[in-house]
Amino acid sequence: MDPVRNPYAPGAGQRPPELAGRGRELDVFDIVLERIARGRPERSLMLTGLRGVGKTVLLNTLRSQAINRLWGSGKIEARPDQSLRRPVAAALHMAVRELAPRHRAPDRIDAFLGVLKAFAQRGAPTGRGGAAPKLRDRWQPGIDVPAASGRADSGDIEIDLVELLTDAASVASDVGTGIAIFIDEMQDLGPEDVSALCAACHELSQLGAPLIVVGAGLPHLPAVLSAAKSYSERLFRYQRIDRLDRIAADHALCAPAEREDVEYEAKALDLLYEKSGGYPYFVQAYGKATWDHAPRTPITAADVRVAAPEAEAELAVGFFGSRFERATPAEREYMRAMAMLSLVEGETDGGGRDDMDAAVPTAEIARALGRKPASLSPARDALIKKGLIYSGERGTVAFTVPHFGRYLRTQPA
Repeated sequence: MDPVRNPYAPGAGQRPPELAGRGRELDVFDIVLERIARGRPERSLMLTGLRGVGKTVLLNTLRSQAINRLWGSGKIEARPDQSLRRPVAAALHMAVRELAPRHRAPDRIDAFLGVLKAFAQRGAPTGRGGAAPKLRDRWQPGIDVPAASGRADSGDIEIDLVELLTDAASVASDVGTGIAIFIDEMQDLGPEDVSALCAACHELSQLGAPLIVVGAGLPHLPAVLSAAKSYSERLFRYQRIDRLDRIAADHALCAPAEREDVEYEAKALDLLYEKSGGYPYFVQAYGKATWDHAPRTPITAADVRVAAPEAEAELAVGFFGSRFERATPAEREYMRAMAMLSLVEGETDGGGRDDMDAAVPTAEIARALGRKPASLSPARDALIKKGLIYSGERGTVAFTVPHFGRYLRTQPA
């Protein structure tokens, strides 16, 4: 098989050659866009799921749908050490620039940009005693109009974001379209920013304004939003992005192969699904390695067996190992205990549930390590902040990465 023609793409956020199994999510978003275009009320959208299920790819695809409908759009990736002000200002700047050529009143665009500039600069760091920031710390958002005064510049992120997004939605209404802001890794937003975003979406929903937020994050994102505002459970439409079923996984492999006049034997597809578990990133990784090792078409189960160790070695370094290396010795000990307990809870028959689907009680981890639960809280909290585990329910934790427990059980203590 010619490796140059290999169609598979196991990359972070990289769109696979065939976006299989996500038709429902794309259809739902089309309906959301159409309803808003007709002035119908609609909720913002939150995508949740484990690492490697294709949330970022789907987020980018949804953004393309919005762009194709001539919406203004912007995308940001949340970071735990960064305020929402600058990235959301940059995203809105991009969205409004897309709408500006169709707006009949340039002064209206300039007025909004002045508010946007004031919002962005209000978050600039201050010197000692509240002094004005030094020149090197002043951030200029690249807007050629003077900053406005008295709108979205109070310094309270919740008040300012509500005013800013309301004004942005008004600009979109002027041209008969909407604005969509896409936020990846949304669980990493700070508590104040999450609260502000919920408040803004609540206000926009009540006004029927044509601006929506589309977020993507780990499975505990709904809990993060709920902790900020109790009404967030009703404020957003939540969609869980899970692994592909067998039909979709086969399609993800076969469709791009067929375009290269290559076929798979049924037993090869059986083994590839068993190895990948249907997780999109793993489907691409095993598909790529198998293609490179297969001598000819059709690809056989024997080809998969020969290629699997290479795929697993690459995953061990790039997907699992890089995350494992970020953990301290105490955090690794905590995760190893989780891995052993998740095996007991989730892989009782060797062919049933995957181990990463099994949430582990924190009390059981403490018992396995012979420690008091309170003494393990720092390790648990650090792992959650690093995005390696999450707490979907009170008193339990689970891995954010599919098959991570399996990987840990192969590592020397």
